Amino acid sequence: MTDPVGKKKKKTSQVVEIWKRLKKNRMAMVGLYMLAAIIVLSVFGPLLSPYDYAAQNYTDRLLFPCAAHIFGTDNFGRDILTRILVGGRYTLFITFVCITMAALIGSALGLLAAFYPRLDNIVMRVVDIFMGIPTMLMCVSIVAALGSSMENMMIALIVTQSPEFARIMRAQVLTLKDREYMEAAQSIGCSNLRVILHHVVPNALAPVIVQYTLGAVSVILMSASLSFVGMGVQPPTPEWGLMISAGRDYLRDYWHIAIIPGLAIVATAFALNMLGDGLRDALDPRLKQ
Repeated sequence: MTDPVGKKKKKTSQVVEIWKRLKKNRMAMVGLYMLAAIIVLSVFGPLLSPYDYAAQNYTDRLLFPCAAHIFGTDNFGRDILTRILVGGRYTLFITFVCITMAALIGSALGLLAAFYPRLDNIVMRVVDIFMGIPTMLMCVSIVAALGSSMENMMIALIVTQSPEFARIMRAQVLTLKDREYMEAAQSIGCSNLRVILHHVVPNALAPVIVQYTLGAVSVILMSASLSFVGMGVQPPTPEWGLMISAGRDYLRDYWHIAIIPGLAIVATAFALNMLGDGLRDALDPRLKQ
């Protein structure tokens, strides 16, 4: 009989070992702390702000950063800091939902393609078609067909991100299928579902986790781009890409309206990229000593 306590200790020790490797990477920790700060500020920041993100005040319009308005105000007199914090909620929500759904759908397709050869050719040809079309063009086409809204933009992002997860998961499963423990599990009569859940998924998660963080960067940039051109989040919602679009007409004289939301996007993308690079190194078994 297997010892469940021993298994639990082994899994815990692996997590601790990965965390120790991650902590050694300074840039990864910087990214982790930055991401944590962005999440905390986005969730709790608007609750502490004295301003309503949608309240218009034409007497205070187009103010540069000052004591009363740290990031200034926009062309409607709305506090930019408050709108940045509220916009962070929308950006994080869109990113989390889209990349999570893409990871689940793509990974499931990759598993099916690798485990069932009859489905492999069909699934991977569809994946190749989607990956052969530029991401932005695919997103614009889907949103144009469905209509401009946050929900339709999220559908487009999920569709365009899923093929990458399918490709990665399929490659991982194909490398694992010939391992001895896989053959042993099948020889004792384990069902395909049990083999997938207990042997395949735990050993194939590392590259999927890395792609999750890096794919989140792509989702943030694509959602901001679609909102910028009016095909994503609609006004007056304070989404970062939409805020840049609203401030582009004032860029020469009132640069802060567009530049500050842009810096928020850059900071979030930088944090996720650094964290993703650190996770890739920490999860790489070749780095074990």
